[in-house]
Amino acid sequence: MSVKISELKKAKESDAPVRFSCVAILKSVQTKIARNGSEFLVLEFGDNSGSFSTNCFSNSPCFDILKSAGSGEVFEVSGTTDFYQGRFSPRLEDAKQVEDVSEILDSLMPASKFDTSEMIKDLFAIIDRIPDDKLRRTVMFALAEAGESFYSSSAAVKMHHAYLHGLLEHTLSCARVAEALLPIYPSIDKGLVLAGVVLHDIGKIDEYSQGLVTERTKTGILHGHVVLGYRRVRRAGIKSGLDGEILERLEHIILSHQGELEWGAAVKASTPEAVFVSNVDYFDARMGAVKAALDSSAGSEFVDVPALKSKLLSTPVDYGKESGLSSALDGEGE
Repeated sequence: MSVKISELKKAKESDAPVRFSCVAILKSVQTKIARNGSEFLVLEFGDNSGSFSTNCFSNSPCFDILKSAGSGEVFEVSGTTDFYQGRFSPRLEDAKQVEDVSEILDSLMPASKFDTSEMIKDLFAIIDRIPDDKLRRTVMFALAEAGESFYSSSAAVKMHHAYLHGLLEHTLSCARVAEALLPIYPSIDKGLVLAGVVLHDIGKIDEYSQGLVTERTKTGILHGHVVLGYRRVRRAGIKSGLDGEILERLEHIILSHQGELEWGAAVKASTPEAVFVSNVDYFDARMGAVKAALDSSAGSEFVDVPALKSKLLSTPVDYGKESGLSSALDGEGE
């Protein structure tokens, strides 16, 4: 019987190995050379409940099948639960490609848990609160040109909001955070912030493919979403007749929102609004990574968060439980 990956990952290293079968997308496959000179594969499989990585060695019965496979193909894989250096890494024993996936797409593709139409409605309500008419029209022109891709795209390959409608969810979250913080900083221009925060990642619809597996496109690799987004925003600003000075400031938000040059920013944020948007984006991206980690923890006490380059305590806060630390501190006072 086929199981979801989230169920598989509930296994503990102390448990006896369990045989399993699951249907999953091959998200990535890399061929590497072991110390003894033999080839092995580094594989990542995923469905809409989670993902796992594992190694497949040349003596495995499914090595040849998976070596010639491409990312985005769907397989029914079977094997036994196993761990490597404390990380869930099942031992694969068989892999059969699933040709027709039309009826199981919903079970394979991870997607935002929020209602898409409600998110779009809420985003446009925020856009309506942009005070300047031409600035508001610039946002509308840019979204109209982007079309459905803006609402369906992933926001990343892995780090945060890396699922269907993830870009929409991330954009709306950023816009909500911006509106909540703006009253605290009255010197920041509300219109530029809201326009910038809605459009900051619009270039991602060109940077990423929109298939079963999110991958960077040729254009995305050569230009990156910062430059691609700048182009889209510039076209929209010219089309709406936006004043040159305002357009330049809006473009600067797009070009600088990644924060640091080594993170992909074209320039460092050099206006109050650009600094504001960059930090809102950074905050929501990191919290999106935290949310994804908590969703995939499967009961583990700690879970890896690549975006944070650290482990995260994933157990919920329990005020009714006395911790070992508090007990030890109480003992010191005796």
